Amino acid sequence: MDSVGFDLDMTLADTRAGIAAVYDELALRIGVTIDSAAVVARLGPPLEWELANWLPQDRVPEAAVIFRSLYPSLAVPATTLMPGAREAVEAVREAGGRVIVVTGKNSRDALSTVEFLELEVDEVVGSVFGADKGPALATFGAAAYVGDHVADIEAARAGGAVSVAVATGLYPVGELREHGADVVLGDLTEFAGWFDGWRTPAALV
Repeated sequence: MDSVGFDLDMTLADTRAGIAAVYDELALRIGVTIDSAAVVARLGPPLEWELANWLPQDRVPEAAVIFRSLYPSLAVPATTLMPGAREAVEAVREAGGRVIVVTGKNSRDALSTVEFLELEVDEVVGSVFGADKGPALATFGAAAYVGDHVADIEAARAGGAVSVAVATGLYPVGELREHGADVVLGDLTEFAGWFDGWRTPAALV
């Protein structure tokens, strides 16, 4: 059974509009300038890392609390599916596989996003980034991990999974290949075709 892990932001979910709205509201509330367009152009790393680009370190914890308080009402309703996302999840499930979402987003907001998008997944693990995603993938038994960030390639390696990169985030196809992805797709509309071809030889063994 070919179980697969997926990243969330810019892999399954287009969270740019919602996250930009939260950053814009946060900037107003705490009285700082935050370029939300720049923020959403590089989604992936933990919230606190991004906030440190705009605030002194001692203000980051407070800002993170405010951000997370705003997220459910502002960001989740503005989230949409990335092209091919639902079909990618369904391809795994139709083949008898299980699906886990492993993301840097906190577990509460990750789960509410998955539920809002009505994606049928078996598990959601949040607040992990890069190689720290590895244990969740390994424990779940994910044979492949799909993500848009170069750190997701590290995650797949750490979890003993095939790294499937999608060029829907910050990194174009060439850079994802240079960083060592096993497979690079333009977006998730290409996933089902790849997955069927990848799992068929294994099924025949």
